[in-house]
Amino acid sequence: MVNKVEIKTDKAPSAIGPYSQAVKTGNMLFISGQIPIDPSTGDLDNLSFEIQVTRVFDNLKAICECSGAKLNDIVKLNLYLTDLSKFNIVNGIMMNYFDKPYPARATVEVSKLPKDVDFEADAIVALK
Repeated sequence: MVNKVEIKTDKAPSAIGPYSQAVKTGNMLFISGQIPIDPSTGDLDNLSFEIQVTRVFDNLKAICECSGAKLNDIVKLNLYLTDLSKFNIVNGIMMNYFDKPYPARATVEVSKLPKDVDFEADAIVALK
């Protein structure tokens, strides 16, 4: 049986369903999809697409830090957008959060995301 440890921080939004914010197994951390919820209020930060993307990366960062990692320890990043024409906006904001070498990444356009947000991301982190 795999040894799984739940990672949870109040600096990122609580799970809105039967899942964990993140799960650690061995030296890997698997972060669940993050949407632009402000963890201090529980409200959506969805005033603009840019604010949504920034909040999602802030939430990923908080979960990484809770596990003793940094955002740059993410080795695989999955991005979900409801409008792929905003791909360049995500790239620009992402450069404020990550240094080279950037994580491997997949970006897909989806028809809908939880709570009708426009952006979601999940990640796999290599822990030291």
